[in-house]
Amino acid sequence: MTSTEPTLSAAGDRRRWFALAIVMTAAFMDLVDVTIVNIAIPSIQENAGASFSQIQWITAGYALAFAAGLITGGRLGDIHGRKRLFLIGIGGFTLASALCGFAAGPEMLVASRILQGGMAALMVPQVLSIVHATFPAHERGKVFGLFGAIVGLGAVSGPLLGALLTEWNLFGLEWRPIFLINLPVGIAGLILGSRFITESKAPKALKLDLVGVALVTLGLLMLIYPLTRGEELGWPLWGYVSMGGSLVVLGALVAYERRKTVRDGSPLIELSLFRVKSFAAGIAVQTVFGVALGIFFLVWTMYMQMGLGWSPLRAGLTGVPFSIAVSLAAGLSVQQLVPRFGRKVLQAGALVMGLGVLLYIWESERYGMAIASWQMALPLIVMGAGMGLIVAPLTDAVLSEVPREHAGSASGLINTVQQMGNALGLGLVSVVFFGVIADDLRPAQVGPAFVDGFQHALWWVAAVMGVIFLLMSALPKRPAQHVEGAGEELRAVAEKEPELVS
Repeated sequence: MTSTEPTLSAAGDRRRWFALAIVMTAAFMDLVDVTIVNIAIPSIQENAGASFSQIQWITAGYALAFAAGLITGGRLGDIHGRKRLFLIGIGGFTLASALCGFAAGPEMLVASRILQGGMAALMVPQVLSIVHATFPAHERGKVFGLFGAIVGLGAVSGPLLGALLTEWNLFGLEWRPIFLINLPVGIAGLILGSRFITESKAPKALKLDLVGVALVTLGLLMLIYPLTRGEELGWPLWGYVSMGGSLVVLGALVAYERRKTVRDGSPLIELSLFRVKSFAAGIAVQTVFGVALGIFFLVWTMYMQMGLGWSPLRAGLTGVPFSIAVSLAAGLSVQQLVPRFGRKVLQAGALVMGLGVLLYIWESERYGMAIASWQMALPLIVMGAGMGLIVAPLTDAVLSEVPREHAGSASGLINTVQQMGNALGLGLVSVVFFGVIADDLRPAQVGPAFVDGFQHALWWVAAVMGVIFLLMSALPKRPAQHVEGAGEELRAVAEKEPELVS
């Protein structure tokens, strides 16, 4: 016990843990909202009379607005205050959820989902920024362990909760409760967040880089829009041109941000972050990991519901072991394993998750259409354990050496590249899954074709995990906070004491 530790008052310590609970709840709400809609799509299509294109936009509109606004949302938090932007984001997200729940038709639902994604882009980057600014380095491992557990819980809770709310048909509202459930959570977060979250922002005055905002938004839209709509539209030529053009726009963004940094030191993206080895390597791993998750979760859902003919509720319940394994492994990795073994824990996670994928392929081939939920439990537990060993320490490693004044920009980039990776994975589904399924299948052929497509896609996921394992060798052997002594960090917190208890 160091002599500086008592300088942390009980009130200050209590406030920051309350603040953590609030921002983690908001992160969980966003994660659930991303996945909860997929399960309810058949109900929305039947009850709201939505066309196939509108159904696409109910999911894609959210993803596009979310991905395009994340970097800007993170920077706005640095400039105007992370607490302020978090409260604006959670308030707007709650309002958009109400508009979704009470939508008079599919057009209003699409517009409300786009608004919801935009508000999430303001809210979500502040979560990691607030954690980074509020907690000293030696405590962030524990906090990111909790964050990893929340990610695991949200990944599977969304489909399960969506299945329950849809099947219960509360008050005859059909699919609407999947959005309305956000209202009490959002209102509570708004009230409690205004009380317990401590305001923080970049120490020097920054200005919003409007040209940077325009370039990053245009570049991401040009990349993600064709990936989102490509399968539906038959992969037209303009889609490939748009994706190629996005690289030109993003290249222009880098050149402009360099000039902006020299001119007034207030760019949208801090390019100096990429000179931090842990950040640059972590961003690469995060992107590729997003590809793997994007492929797996979509293909897995279609395999169970459309291939095996399972109900949404059964599919949701089947994923519970996966969720539990992610949560347990995430907490164990950052609190006990990473301090001792460093990046070897992440590399072990990639190998374990890859092993789980191979085990899933073997079981799917062995049991075919007769596979039961309990038989899926073992590969899902192994995969979940591997994911848990990656997801929490990875965030810790990426942010470990980032200066606090750039926490918002860094957090926005982390979330953005993960969304880009997910979009890339979703785009690849048309190749690795639908690409091996014939168009003119008879009803009796659908199930076996989807089982074969699932196995083919999982071979791709296993290959991606191998790439991730290799990329992880560029990560630092240990995150910075596990190298530094805790005493120095406690002194830094003691100096911040008036801010923590204000």
